[in-house]
Order: sequence, then C-alpha cells, then structure tokens
Amino acid sequence: MRILIATGIFPPDIGGPATYSKLLLEELPKRGFAVKIISYGESAANDSIKIVKVSRKIPWGLRHLDYFWKVYCFGRESDIIFAQDAVSAGLPALLAAKILRKKFILKVVGDYAWEQGFLRFGVKDLPDDFQNKKYGFSVGLLRFIQRKVCKNADYIITPSFYLKKIVSGWNIEENKIKVIYNAVDIPEINLSKEEARKKLIYSGNINDKIIISIGRDVPWKGFTELGAVRDELKKEIPDIKLIIIGKDKILPREAIFLSLRAADIFVLNTGYEGLSHQILEAMAVGVPVVTTNVGGNPELIKDGRNGLLVRYNDKEGLKNAIKKVLFNEVDVAGFVKKSRDFVGSFTEEKMISELIGVLK
Repeated sequence: MRILIATGIFPPDIGGPATYSKLLLEELPKRGFAVKIISYGESAANDSIKIVKVSRKIPWGLRHLDYFWKVYCFGRESDIIFAQDAVSAGLPALLAAKILRKKFILKVVGDYAWEQGFLRFGVKDLPDDFQNKKYGFSVGLLRFIQRKVCKNADYIITPSFYLKKIVSGWNIEENKIKVIYNAVDIPEINLSKEEARKKLIYSGNINDKIIISIGRDVPWKGFTELGAVRDELKKEIPDIKLIIIGKDKILPREAIFLSLRAADIFVLNTGYEGLSHQILEAMAVGVPVVTTNVGGNPELIKDGRNGLLVRYNDKEGLKNAIKKVLFNEVDVAGFVKKSRDFVGSFTEEKMISELIGVLK
C-alpha cells in the first residue's frame, strides 16, 4: 500500500505533526508500506527522495497552489492521501484526493479555527465556548474550511476522546472518527533528581524546590499566571524555582527529559489541550503532575489518583495543589507509580498497529 503523507511541518521543524510524520516515514515501510512526505519548508541536502518540500518563501496562496500541485502529482502513485491538519495541508490535499479519486484520511490534533482566532482575530473564548458562537469573516472562513475538509474525509483520526467530541460537534459522523493515542518515546534516564541537576549544571541550590512547565509561548498556556503563583509561594517557600521550557528557554530534547527528571513537580496551567504530550512525558519520567481540568487532560490525569486537577488560571487552586505535592500532603509516590503504569500503554507499536488498521 502506498501512502502519501501531507503535513504542514516536518523536521527540522519542531511540533507534534513533524514528529509524527517522521515516525510514520521510518516505521510504516518496515511493515510493508511505501511512504512519501510532502511538507512546507526548505529542502536540505540530507532530505531523501521520499521527502518533498514546498518553500515557505513562496508568497501566500501561490505556495498553497504549489503544495496542491505536488500532492496531485505524487498522489497519482498513491493509494491513500493522509493529511496532518485540516487547513494548510488538509485543504490542498483534499482537493487533490477528490480529483484523483483517492482515499483521504485526516488527522485532527486541534481546532485550527479557534487557535488562529485566538492568536490573530480577537477571539477570547476557550474552545468549548467557541464551538457555539459566531465570529467575524476570517474566523468563519477558517471554520468553514476546517469543517468542509472533515466532512469530506473518508476517515478522521484524533489523539483524544475530547477532540473526537469536538469534531463530531461539527456535524461529522462519529463512526468515521477513530481515537488513536499518540505514542510516548522516553529515553532511559537512570539518574536521581540530584544527579540530573548536577548533569544539567543547575545554577541554583541543589535542594531547591523546582517547578517545571513546558509549552509554546501562547496566551492559553497561562505562564504569566503561573509566574504570579510562584511569586506568592516564595513567601512560604523561599527556595522555590520555576523553569518554563518554551517560553523562558528552548532546550534540546535530551535536556528537556533531564530537566523533567530534575524537577519536583510538573505544572501545566493551560486553557486548552487536545492531548498533552508534555503531560505524558512528565508522567513517564516520574514527575508528579498538577494541571487543569480542560480538554484531554482528564483523560490522562485522574484527580487525586495519579495527579491533581485544578481550574484554568485558578491561582489559589494552583498554589494549594503545588503545596500539597511539595509538602507530601498527597500520595506523591503513588501518583508517580500509577502515572508510569498508565503511560506504559502509549507505545509506538500500539499506535502504529491501530493506524494500520485504519489504513487497511
């Protein structure tokens, strides 16, 4: 079976669709599939003949036309066209698939119309409230495209039941939406918390209480409010530190896992998550988690069982939850063990096998 993967980003770009597409390029051929990738980005000397890139230097509109043309050309030799988003890659991929009469599968990892509306067009509502309201022309157009592409997909994959519920709310048949959780690939870290801090050359005191948070620097991640909570906690815990990876600093992947191992607690004060890879990674490394009861988070964290859930931007709730973990007022060791056991099922083999079931 020949699969053409249409993605907006691909390594060296950073992000879920890039990592996922690279994994499929490496793993599906081992199972008898022929795979080719089309992505936006600049071609590199080490790009293989299986990777086709459309330059971002081409003006907007023309580069989407070029993307469509490349999907059309390579799609003629493919059995399935598999798009990794519903707009920038999904729309041109769908048009090519329709003309070529090829099967079209779509992966939806978030509400693109909401995200762009929040970042660019003045939307203030979080995703759940966004679904039932009307906005201006730009948001309406993105919403129309997104839903039209989903409507015309033969199959849709989401990484959480929360996102399946969102997509089905766009008047999409539930029976063509399949939930396949993403895999978590964690390098083996046989270091204690103190050893990890020494390996990172941590500049503070080795006994500091370290809070870590990871995420893109976007408004709904709540980093500013988390910083205010840290300032409040300093009055009671003078040696508390907050490290935000992605906002205050960018680290390579290995250093991120070392930073997680060095932390006392992982906190994600987010207003939206489809399914957080950062939470999964923290759970796998063995860091107790405090996060918000939004999006796909409750699918990962069961409040009081393997972590703590609070309301988004609830500073008092965040402060109390962090103190409970740092002062061992909850079963921290139990949280860590249950989290690691739970994440053990998020394997590449399981994810790839479930995807192959859809492809076949």
